[in-house]
Amino acid sequence: MTEVRLQRWNDDDLATLQRSNTVEMTAYLGGPETPEALVRRHEKYLGEWRTGTARVFRIVVDGHPEGVGSIGYWPHEHHGEAAVETGWAVESAYQGQGIATAALRALVAEVRRHDTSVSIYAYPRVVNEASNAICRKAGFALLGTEAFEYPVGNVEESGVWVLRADSVSG
Repeated sequence: MTEVRLQRWNDDDLATLQRSNTVEMTAYLGGPETPEALVRRHEKYLGEWRTGTARVFRIVVDGHPEGVGSIGYWPHEHHGEAAVETGWAVESAYQGQGIATAALRALVAEVRRHDTSVSIYAYPRVVNEASNAICRKAGFALLGTEAFEYPVGNVEESGVWVLRADSVSG
């Protein structure tokens, strides 16, 4: 298994977003973004690090310091419960190698370093079998399904996966 590391999002990571902005990679997210939207999202990630409101990381594996995707977490509320939400993207050429699962486990460890009492939620589309499997492999529990909106205007049925504070990531 390739060693997976998370590195803080930095000024050079716009290219990470650009590499993931393909029809295949955004099929469950409403399609590719415009170049301007990618720049805005990149700036948002940088700003959230500065303010401490969210954390996005570049996923790095041996031989690819430029990264093979991204993963992050941000404050979230699930039916009145204060929590964090996570989401990730691993470039197509690196999928199916356990990288996303390892990155999610590393992200859980990162969240726990900062807050041992918060639940972590993920909302992959029901039809996104790979992301649902990643949640299961990382020890998240499936609570059911709900209509979930992401991005704005794109509402689809999604799995509601949670890793409670008293759970251990698998």
